Amino acid sequence: MENVRIYEIPTCKMVSSPCGMFGDGKLEQFNEWFSTLPRKMFPKDFMWFDSEKGGFVWYYMYDDGMNVPDDFHIIDFPGGLYAVASEIDGNDSTEVISVIKNFIKEKSCFEEDSSRTYLGNIPTPPSASKALGYEQMDYYVPIKIK
Repeated sequence: MENVRIYEIPTCKMVSSPCGMFGDGKLEQFNEWFSTLPRKMFPKDFMWFDSEKGGFVWYYMYDDGMNVPDDFHIIDFPGGLYAVASEIDGNDSTEVISVIKNFIKEKSCFEEDSSRTYLGNIPTPPSASKALGYEQMDYYVPIKIK
C-alpha cells in the first residue's frame, strides 16, 4: 500500500501571514481570520518555515473579493507538484519526510524540487480532532517530473 500521494497546487494568489512563531500573536491572528472562512473539502491553507527569518509563514488561497486584513499580504504562489504524507501534528517529522523522500527515489520519474519550500497543512476537522485527541499534519515535499 502506498502511503505517499501526489498532489498539485495550482499557480494562484495566496494571502500570507507575517513571519512569526506561535505565541507572538502573528500566526494566531492569521488563524483567527481564516477560521471564519467557510471550510472547503480540499485544503486552502499551508504553512512553511522561513529559515532566513526564523519563523513560520501561513498561506491561505485567495479568492477574488475576499476581505483581507491590512496586516496580511497577497502574494503570487508558483504552485506545482508535491509528494504528501501524514503524521500526527507535533510529532517529530523526520520519519514521515524520510518516507516521502524514499518514495521520490523509488519512483524514478520524480525528483525533489529545491526551488520551492516544504509545506504543511492540518486537514483534520475540529470534530475529528476532538474525537482523536490530536490533529493530523500533511507534509508536502515539492517535486517535479524528471
